[in-house]
Amino acid sequence: MELFDSHCHLDDERFDEDREEIIEKIKESGVTKLVSAGYSIEGSTKGVELSKKYEFIYTTCGLSPNDIPQTEEELWKDMEKIKKIVEENLEYKKIVAIGEIGLDYYWEKDNEKRKLQKEAFVKQIELANDFNLPIVIHTRDAVMDTIEILKKNNVDKKGVFHCCPLNRELVKEALKLDFYISFAGPVTFKNSKNANEIIQMVPNDKILIETDSPYLSPEPLRGKRNDPRNVKYIAQKIADVKGLSINEVAEITNQNAKRIFLI
Repeated sequence: MELFDSHCHLDDERFDEDREEIIEKIKESGVTKLVSAGYSIEGSTKGVELSKKYEFIYTTCGLSPNDIPQTEEELWKDMEKIKKIVEENLEYKKIVAIGEIGLDYYWEKDNEKRKLQKEAFVKQIELANDFNLPIVIHTRDAVMDTIEILKKNNVDKKGVFHCCPLNRELVKEALKLDFYISFAGPVTFKNSKNANEIIQMVPNDKILIETDSPYLSPEPLRGKRNDPRNVKYIAQKIADVKGLSINEVAEITNQNAKRIFLI
């Protein structure tokens, strides 16, 4: 069985004390590929470093809505830094997307700051098109604005809704736009009432699995530090809902991840 964790954060400080040990354990667990996703200048830089050091690790580069600067002037400076990181490392073919990017209104209530999030989102879509890469989308409490931006700004290589919110309208519109849907730990939570329905909505050829580790540990590990070894629990949940074996889900999601990330 070959599992592909399509989104995690091995650069996170929670792995600082045992990162190399954990990565060795991940390799032994059946996770044969993973994407350690960038979300800031620092995270994107560290992701590239990890991808160069370990053959089975890939990365993304981008500014998440929660990591953009406070002013437009600073934003454009950071965008140039992201562009430079990608330009200088694209030849290694380990940067597989621009991301994670998008909108997050849960943490940001100020309309001017939300406007800055939208500008950063659009600018990074343009960056992805320039580099012929897909995008990885983070969206929280911003469904309508996220979809509106994607409808108005074509993404040439499409992309992934990472840790996709279990929102019927979002999933429906995302699939219409030919995007992939990635499921994480929340689909295993006992209080996740519509997880089964949302999983059934997604065709097998558009489904991905991820841990978003060190966050969102799946059942039965909630409350503990998450890592890519736990992607098997998300695979098992999807297998149970779709009436497949975990091996079938591993194969399906592995091939889907390779397809969207051009691996």
